[in-house]
Amino acid sequence: MAERFRKGDHVTWSSHGAPAEGTVEEEITSDTEAAGRTVRASEDEPQYRVRSEKSGGEAVHKPSALKKK
Repeated sequence: MAERFRKGDHVTWSSHGAPAEGTVEEEITSDTEAAGRTVRASEDEPQYRVRSEKSGGEAVHKPSALKKK
């Protein structure tokens, strides 16, 4: 099972091939619109809305793309 994250967790991910850091803003557990796109998620396969420290922008990632800092 993939790692679970909580709001406020400091995480890293790859953004266009470069490392990015930020904070988990929300766990998404149902289909919704977030960060400008349709997000397909469920309780068993959540996704996470994160905010970049550098740009302040939002992104949504699967747990496999995130690592705790």
